[in-house]
Amino acid sequence: MATEVIRHTDAASAAPPEGEADRPRASRRLPLLPLVCGLLLALLISVPAAVGVGASGVPFGEAMGFLRAGLTGGVVAADDVPAYTIVWELRLPRSLLAAVVGAGLAAVGVALQAMVRNALADPFVLGISSGAAVGANAVIIFGAFGMLGVWALSGAAFVSALGAMALVYMVARSAQGLTPLRLILTGTAMYYGFSSITTLMVFAAERGEAARSAMMWLMGSLGGATWQSVPIAAGAVFAGLAYLALSTRRLNALAMGDETAAALGLDAERFRRELFLLTALVTGALVAVSGTIGFVGLMVPHAARMVVGADHRRLLAVAPPAGALLLVWVDVASRTVMAPVELPVGVLTAVIGVPSFLLLMRRRGYSFGAA
Repeated sequence: MATEVIRHTDAASAAPPEGEADRPRASRRLPLLPLVCGLLLALLISVPAAVGVGASGVPFGEAMGFLRAGLTGGVVAADDVPAYTIVWELRLPRSLLAAVVGAGLAAVGVALQAMVRNALADPFVLGISSGAAVGANAVIIFGAFGMLGVWALSGAAFVSALGAMALVYMVARSAQGLTPLRLILTGTAMYYGFSSITTLMVFAAERGEAARSAMMWLMGSLGGATWQSVPIAAGAVFAGLAYLALSTRRLNALAMGDETAAALGLDAERFRRELFLLTALVTGALVAVSGTIGFVGLMVPHAARMVVGADHRRLLAVAPPAGALLLVWVDVASRTVMAPVELPVGVLTAVIGVPSFLLLMRRRGYSFGAA
């Protein structure tokens, strides 16, 4: 049956959506390989370029020298140690984490939109992010989980994200299985429930700085990036991407509906459970290190779909590097627009995402979820 799924889903992914058969599709498709190579090249240039930008500017040449010294174990002059510390210890892990988080949010957004067959789905539709916020705020405001030391914030956020995932799963599951509608409704209800708890926690904070830190985390921030947090987030994202890359044909089938998927030999209920677990774990890992950064997982899949079509093989090749590139430069803007004050990353992604989404809605001929 596996070969049957591959054959039929290939044909289905190539078929134009209803009402678009009379419009030439080739004009709306860019060659995939040059596009992906261009995005990866831009990302490869952007990460080292971003480390020289900030409240304390470091010339590009000096920044490259510091990066070479850090990578090769070279010697840095005593006068350059402060600038080297800024570049190597603060900005480089931050830029790398921005790339990892952006790629992960975009990939999870693609998977979720196929899983629940809803064009408005993003990595936070399941209530996992707001659940993680409860644990993070308990650390920031009340000092909970102090025994974990530097891992208290991310550890508490991830554990509470897992708790939220389990709760959503138990409530959403019914005799009919894990249906898209129940997932969305349950996730939305849990989102508001957990958000109300975090709001009460912020109001209960006795220290103004604790409340400000909690709000900063809730709106997304990469300011806490360290060399320890980057590999953890990267491992979760790469594992998720590997699974999704091996599941593109099943994603194509699932996006066409459970009945069609069953006719093609796919167990939609089982695959949806797998996707739920995967997206929840990756989202929890990302939220634990970056807070709640919205719109990346919603907008990037739509933008990629406009360029390369609805086939998940093409979507998952384009969306992650595009999300990574976007978040690297949004993070740069967050620390430079009002320097030395740092803006929450989630605020800037919303500033970019809201008008972009509205323009996308107005774009003639674009069909949400099936470009």
